[in-house]
Amino acid sequence: MIAARAAPGRTGLAMRTIDDLNELADVVAREPAVYVRYSQGPDRDAHGTSRDYEAGLDMPGLSVTPLTPERWWTRPAIDWIARRVCKYMDLADVAPDRRPWILTGDIVGNGPDHEPLVGNARPIAWLGEGALRQARQCYHERFDAGRGATD
Repeated sequence: MIAARAAPGRTGLAMRTIDDLNELADVVAREPAVYVRYSQGPDRDAHGTSRDYEAGLDMPGLSVTPLTPERWWTRPAIDWIARRVCKYMDLADVAPDRRPWILTGDIVGNGPDHEPLVGNARPIAWLGEGALRQARQCYHERFDAGRGATD
């Protein structure tokens, strides 16, 4: 279920919140490319750049994590989505002012960790606690979390 919240979006209007992982999967299925970003939100990211703090450089777009499954992915899309949502969930733990939000935009490059950089970001929704809880549960139930490569 999508609920409107008083959290501001880029335009200063309330941005909806997706509180259900299945609803997020529906959004991902409808849009050509959907990303999650952990930050203070679209208003704070309106400048449109992330920073490579190690190198001391501004990057040409916002650092994001893709939620759209790769073509080679044969498992259910929701598994991919849950895994990707969980990938940087710890950012919200170490910086409580960071929240996950969903967006689309244009790929303008890649960051130092090979993450896509998005320009012309278009906010879709905040990702709520219910969806985060469901993503974490899905990830831990369906994946061998923390297991490294063997080849």
